[in-house]
Amino acid sequence: MANPERIGKYEILSKLGEGATSAVYLGFDSFANRQVAIKLIFPEILRDKEKGRLYRHLLVTEASLAGKLSHPHIVQIFDAIIDEEQSYIVMEYVAGGTLEPYCTPSTLLPIDRVVEIIFKATRALDYAQRLGITHRDIKPANILIAQEGGLAGKSGGDIKISDFGAALMTGNDQTQTQVAGVGSPAYMSPQQVREQSLNHQTDIYSLGIVTYQLLTGRLPFQAGSNYAVIYQICNVDPPAPSTFRTDVPPSLDAIVARAMQRELDARYQTWEEFAHDLAQAFRNKQLAAMHKEFPDSEKFETLRELDFFIDFSDVEIWEAVRFSRWEIVTPNTLIMKDGEPGDSFSFIIEGEAEATKHSVVLGLLHPGDCFGEMAVSGRDKRIRGANVTSLTTAKIVSISGEALRNASEGCRMRFYQEFLHVISGRLDTANERLSSL
Repeated sequence: MANPERIGKYEILSKLGEGATSAVYLGFDSFANRQVAIKLIFPEILRDKEKGRLYRHLLVTEASLAGKLSHPHIVQIFDAIIDEEQSYIVMEYVAGGTLEPYCTPSTLLPIDRVVEIIFKATRALDYAQRLGITHRDIKPANILIAQEGGLAGKSGGDIKISDFGAALMTGNDQTQTQVAGVGSPAYMSPQQVREQSLNHQTDIYSLGIVTYQLLTGRLPFQAGSNYAVIYQICNVDPPAPSTFRTDVPPSLDAIVARAMQRELDARYQTWEEFAHDLAQAFRNKQLAAMHKEFPDSEKFETLRELDFFIDFSDVEIWEAVRFSRWEIVTPNTLIMKDGEPGDSFSFIIEGEAEATKHSVVLGLLHPGDCFGEMAVSGRDKRIRGANVTSLTTAKIVSISGEALRNASEGCRMRFYQEFLHVISGRLDTANERLSSL
């Protein structure tokens, strides 16, 4: 279908995108001499017998905010027309896309950038709350990037929150939230999925989910259906972000955990509290001065070259990069101790180590070798079966069992598959030694 030449008084320059209920066009307002984004609602959507009333309610809600939200981190609504022939909303044009591209393990932003983005979002949503507005649909797709080209640069980058169609306005009659009708289940608070009365704390929870996703490249709750996700939201504590990205400091783990508390009394009470803790984390010397001894690109290339990872996809390797811990150990360092509890496994990247039990050398470990996987893959007590000691200065990569158990299914299965190969190889070696006796 060809693009319209005009919508109302606005000249249409190009089509920006299309969804289930509307198309968005880049237009030009000759009166104000500026480019604008125009969301044109499909007429049949408003005539839908089942959901037409809901869509019209959302449209009217968003249109009612025209000229009311004036904040540097909120998309301005300039104009709105709702009638039987043509319904559309005219908004500020934001050129940089959404935060969605930065929500995968291979495309994560630096931690200080994430903190800056979320801090700005808290200020915008605090402003909206002061006007009696609760957004109700905070997610990466509704947080736009101001500058053209996205966040590819090394610093800066303003954000703008969009799509207030699902908003609640204090003082208006509040329609009960329907899980399938308003909001996105993966980002909903427990109160929202239970269809309880809502306030700004539901947005605090949702922004906590967004923070988690920007830090880790995954949602905190993973399930095969919306109902299973809703159950987890109401009953399960997710792993800390540092489980999947080891350079996330404890202060940010604590901030995300508090924003995502199930009970309102335990969650941040105000946007000011949330923003204050983010500002402290941003100024924290440990966070500001944090540097990576091993760049992520080096980590990726290193793992890609190991035989263990030969069948892993690039996405699965990026996931492993994020939740692995890298360190240099000096000669004669006891890396793992026989008989002690352990819930991690490791690889030698550079150098050599030896495995011993009761002073008997079981074998030498060379670059690419994996060790400690039995404690992670076993069902029962996770106890080390041997000492592992570095013979030289060595580069070691370690992965916790918790991170592996919470990894994506594809990544987790790859690891277990390779563990079988490692164990099979050791059995072959043992049989060869026995046959030579």
